[in-house]
Amino acid sequence: MGLPRGQLLWLLLLLAAACSGILFSLYSSAVARYPGPRSGARNATSSRAFVGHKASNAGTRKSLHCQHPLYLAIQKHPHFRALFNLSTPVLLSGALFTQELWDRLSQHKAPYGWQGLSRQDISSTLSLLNGSESSKLLAASRKPLSKCIRCAVVGNGGILNGSRQGLHIDAHDYVFRLNGAVIKGFEKDVGTKTSFYGFTVNTMKNSLISYGNFGFISVPKGQDLRYIFIPSDIRDYVMLRSAILGVPVPEGPDKGDRPQTYFGPEASARKFKLLHPDFISYLRERLLHLLHLGFFLNGG
Repeated sequence: MGLPRGQLLWLLLLLAAACSGILFSLYSSAVARYPGPRSGARNATSSRAFVGHKASNAGTRKSLHCQHPLYLAIQKHPHFRALFNLSTPVLLSGALFTQELWDRLSQHKAPYGWQGLSRQDISSTLSLLNGSESSKLLAASRKPLSKCIRCAVVGNGGILNGSRQGLHIDAHDYVFRLNGAVIKGFEKDVGTKTSFYGFTVNTMKNSLISYGNFGFISVPKGQDLRYIFIPSDIRDYVMLRSAILGVPVPEGPDKGDRPQTYFGPEASARKFKLLHPDFISYLRERLLHLLHLGFFLNGG
């Protein structure tokens, strides 16, 4: 039995939110900030920052961190040049929370905004995301400037079963996984390395229940691993705040939960990223219909 249409579209959105942010970081080590055109987007990490950009004083290859950035490939392709808006902010941090941003996003329901959500919960959470790492997806690369960053996105659909791609996946600079990221018992196929784990609180908890029999009994952990919260509801902001503070969740459906159980005892603010609602809206407007079309064309 297939999923109801509404649930299907939401699942596709989650996949787009995680994987499109990853696409923007492929083959690029440029992580500088790029101010977008929207008010309140100052100091936001934009999608352009993840695909590489020309230095303001020159357009030569020597000015690029990566000699083959995805940004240039997009600009040369008429279809993708029209599809991508590289000034869209990807991550949300405390520096971006303004009255203007609140007023605008309060007009839209989650995950595209904050309509009906508690301003206190939003602002208190964002105030904890005030470090430089909160606005950057990738840390400064230690690779030579002439080298491109290589990323692997590992899904959960089972297509890698028997592929023996584990070593190849782990050889990438960054490996992204999401939701029910089953690894145990499938290391030869899916690898063991995890740099980023993306989820909503709802999908994370459901995955721990649904995929427990397949070995997914805890979310990935590691000193260098980062968690990407996809804000689908107020519970994501509340869980994120509790995780940073190291205290039990004080309210809502997750009341009493200890985030350390999921993310480890030393999960400081630098461990967490939060997708910007504007980025999720952008994915819906630009990319979701493509995933939806592809699903049905393949007999979904």
